[in-house]
Amino acid sequence: MTAVIRPIADRDWPEIVALEAEVYRDAGLSESPEALASRAAPATSFVLDAGGEIAGYLLALPYPRFQCPDLTRAEETAYESVNLHLHDLVVAARYRRTGLGGRLLRHLVATVGAQAYEMISLVSVGSSWRFWSAHGFRPLLQIAPPGSYGPDAIYMSRPA
Repeated sequence: MTAVIRPIADRDWPEIVALEAEVYRDAGLSESPEALASRAAPATSFVLDAGGEIAGYLLALPYPRFQCPDLTRAEETAYESVNLHLHDLVVAARYRRTGLGGRLLRHLVATVGAQAYEMISLVSVGSSWRFWSAHGFRPLLQIAPPGSYGPDAIYMSRPA
């Protein structure tokens, strides 16, 4: 299966919203379409296009270090920060365990390497911390994510 990583186009949002809901609804972590779209900085957010089907996506935006978006509302402020917050990385169920998540993450790291970011942060939910740890993210247990991320949320970061 060949998937191309490309910037998000307006036509991609219905599929992105559907993928996000599929992954997070049952855990009570799904966001409104407006909130989700507010986490996608154009230069650091991408989709995996598998022949016209969205096989996955990555949303990242500049955000103050040691902070993270509140899942219950859309972003109202565009921050200038040396920290890039990786808000979400989702691969559709039928494409999981094929290396596409790691490919999206490597693409992001290569992209931010050419920009002025010093750190990449994220909030791990569920058991995803294993994936993030394997890709160089380390937990910062002194940082408590908002309760909207659920009880198992862990703030993590790594150098860009």
